Amino acid sequence: MVHTPVAPTSRPLSELELHNIDAYWRACNYLAVGMIYLRDNPLLKEPLQSAHVKHRLLGHWGASPALSFTYIHCNRLIKKYALDMIFMAGPGHGAPGVLGPVYLEGTYSEIYPDKSEDSEGMRRFFKQFSFPGFIGSHVTPETPGSIHEGGELGYSVSHAYGAVLDNPDLIVTCVVGDGEAETGPLATSWHSNKFINPARDGAVLPVLNLNGYKIANPTLLARISHEELEYLFRGYGYTPYFVEGKNPAEMHQKMAAVMEECILTIKKVQREARINGTLERPRWPMIVLRTPKGWTGPKEVDGKKVEDFWRSHQVPMGGMQDNPDHLQQLEAWMRSYKPEELFDEHGTLIPELKALTPVGNRRMGSNPHANGGLLRKALKLPSFQDLAIDIGEQHGTVTFENTKALGIFMREIIRKNPNNFRLMGPDETASNRLQDVYQVTKKVWMADLYPEDEDGTELSRDGRVMEMLSEHTLQGWLETYLLTGRHGLFHTYEAFAHVVDSMFNQHAKWLDICRNHVPWRRSVSSLNILLSSLVWRQDHNGFSHQDPGYVDLVTNKSPDVVRLYFPPDANCLLSVADHCFRSVDYINVIISDKQKHLQYLSIDEAVAHCTKGIGIWDWASNDDCGTEPDEPDVVMASCGDIPTMEALAATAILREEFPWLKVRFVNVVDLFKLVSEGEHPHGLSDRDFDSLFTPDKPIIFNFHGYPWLIHKLVYRRSHQERIHVRGYKEQGNINTPLELAIKNEVDRFNLVIDVIDRVPKLGSAAGHAKERMRNKIIECLAYAHEHGKDQDEIVNWTWPYVGVCE
Repeated sequence: MVHTPVAPTSRPLSELELHNIDAYWRACNYLAVGMIYLRDNPLLKEPLQSAHVKHRLLGHWGASPALSFTYIHCNRLIKKYALDMIFMAGPGHGAPGVLGPVYLEGTYSEIYPDKSEDSEGMRRFFKQFSFPGFIGSHVTPETPGSIHEGGELGYSVSHAYGAVLDNPDLIVTCVVGDGEAETGPLATSWHSNKFINPARDGAVLPVLNLNGYKIANPTLLARISHEELEYLFRGYGYTPYFVEGKNPAEMHQKMAAVMEECILTIKKVQREARINGTLERPRWPMIVLRTPKGWTGPKEVDGKKVEDFWRSHQVPMGGMQDNPDHLQQLEAWMRSYKPEELFDEHGTLIPELKALTPVGNRRMGSNPHANGGLLRKALKLPSFQDLAIDIGEQHGTVTFENTKALGIFMREIIRKNPNNFRLMGPDETASNRLQDVYQVTKKVWMADLYPEDEDGTELSRDGRVMEMLSEHTLQGWLETYLLTGRHGLFHTYEAFAHVVDSMFNQHAKWLDICRNHVPWRRSVSSLNILLSSLVWRQDHNGFSHQDPGYVDLVTNKSPDVVRLYFPPDANCLLSVADHCFRSVDYINVIISDKQKHLQYLSIDEAVAHCTKGIGIWDWASNDDCGTEPDEPDVVMASCGDIPTMEALAATAILREEFPWLKVRFVNVVDLFKLVSEGEHPHGLSDRDFDSLFTPDKPIIFNFHGYPWLIHKLVYRRSHQERIHVRGYKEQGNINTPLELAIKNEVDRFNLVIDVIDRVPKLGSAAGHAKERMRNKIIECLAYAHEHGKDQDEIVNWTWPYVGVCE
């Protein structure tokens, strides 16, 4: 039997300390109940009436007592050891258990002066909770000290670990709900301890709160044996401490002893690593806190069990407006905390309890790490122009791996910023051609190292590249790394970015609230996401790896916080990346392939093109070749690296087949340029849109993703019927690149046919050309099926025209 540390037998709290810390906790619980139920009579100075109670009762009581219980024990150790600590609440809707202590420590009133530390301020504090026009029942961005909301469960542990990376003095106490612990993202995030270097990183103290129930069911971890639970967390690499019970006095003593031992263990590990250079992976401590759900609340309501049961999860009892018994029971419940002993006649916490609170920025609600813009320093960025790809003397003839250029750029960023930039991706850094970063750093790895790892595995105790096959954990790390003031990039295969769709949603909503409703939150670095290994080059992996739909999700979010970039070549990618690494308060999604592609623009041309976000490529157009400008017969547009190449190849065919045909070539880097200016800050005015695309000429738009997304974005533009979009249509398997393009009709030959069908002046005179295109499609497919590759003329195609109008 493995021996597990349990609560030490010592009783570290004196009788006075025990009395005061329990009184402080009673004050927290009183505030939690008040937030859920009351809109008036905050101190119960008169008998409770139905008029004092909110009509809609919203909130979650069940997890709140354990959250505030843990919070105040953190406060004790912050004061005793001058700790730099923040608090994360994993249980969903657990805000009452955090808002209470944040209010009592004074931070809330400092940020929101109308929620003052008196009776009137408390009344406003109660009324605002889960009330129209005010705050929600999660630990939302409006909550001081929060960098984790818990709207969607599963991310608290990864968020906690992301915050301590490169923060050597920071400790994050992370309370994990046992319902939350059933999620996949949470299960994988326990392994984050294999990536923490105690010499340079801070520490996470996870506290798994086993209160036994979810909304209406028991939780798995609360219904397995103590032995299984112990083995589980030892297997994850932790030393678990168990604090279990119901009696508040005994639980305070146990929690005080265990938390102090955990903090001293953390400090010892860090001291040995920083002084003695011990860099082996330690067994970090964690706590299993087993408490009743709805602790200290009503034991029964209407003859049915509530405390220590799922019925306490949300609002233990309702119907206050027409149920006098419930109203009476609510009053008795609130008076059981003895508010008259906790607050003075003005409604202010009494001095002996206020003395338990840390002061200044030691308070977890005002710790600057939880408002990371206060700590953020801009990156020292190298000149990306110095890293530009030489495109030679002619556009579209030189090839290069686009994302390799980004890897070179990040190599120089890490060189200049060795302590505040991280690259995160799921085992794909080299696969996505970013491996040049290994020239200045390696992959952090605190688990076992083998001799053969010396040969190309790129592992190091001190690396800045983080790889793990959990997109949730990676993005969670990066989100709080940014929210605590640092910088980075998350990259993944395009098709599997959907794994973190909802996580993207949560972060976008967080940024939106911060940007538009929480002015005291300072700007943080943008979340930069690179999607590579794209749909059009997944011909070898097949159908399962072909899905460009992540960008559709991005377009659904607030235009204030999302940006989408499709750089067509390496120099454009460098320009876009430089912009993204400088930006704040956005989610920047960059779509760029890792394979070799034609390079189209010099670095100066790329900067100009990306600055505009959309533009005419004169060198690929022939509608401006005469002595006077001429309107084009057709607009060939592209967005994305592979669609751009096929659109250019189609344009070249059209120039050869119909030399007199006027073709304008438009490339889109910033997808939101297509949106009307009133709907997105990057959107073009109607006048500018028509200037680029003409008011009435046919547009053949070759798009990287699903074609209907373009129609969604341009729905307010004039003459919709002239906009014909090609894109991915769920047609693919193990194909050659051209075969995959043909199946989805984004290839050069189908694009030429589209032009023939839509330009009236071509008419039946183009019949022979159309037949040649159809024959070429048949020929290319047959060649691919016989030889397993595309024809050399396709693979080696380059832009054939040197001059603008040749």
